[in-house]
Amino acid sequence: MSHATMLQILGIFSLATFVGSLIAVPWLIGRMPPDFFLTHWHKVETRHRRHPAVALLTLVLRNSLGLLLLLAGIAMLMLPGQGLLTMLIGLCLMDFPGKRRLLGGIVQNAQVQRGLNWVRRKQGKAEFAFAEK
Repeated sequence: MSHATMLQILGIFSLATFVGSLIAVPWLIGRMPPDFFLTHWHKVETRHRRHPAVALLTLVLRNSLGLLLLLAGIAMLMLPGQGLLTMLIGLCLMDFPGKRRLLGGIVQNAQVQRGLNWVRRKQGKAEFAFAEK
């Protein structure tokens, strides 16, 4: 593969991630309930109590989409796009040991809270509620 072809592919990927993040990230943040960071853990526990086949399918689908968003967010740190918010959305979708502590630490950052709530305000949605520090 020539350098020119690789640059074209990288340019197309960069444009796709930029446009995709401008559409998908605000949409996903808008779909999250305002108390997501307070009540999400109860929903995860309920999801784990479902029929084992449904729970496994849900786990695989959510983790796959979350990993895709996490990797896209990492790429957007060097390419145009909303890298940090995309990574946060990816982490929110995934289910892994230590997720609660990791997300709790990330969303306690005032800049992250301002960014998330800025997106929600632009959509006319209620701001997120966060746990007290």
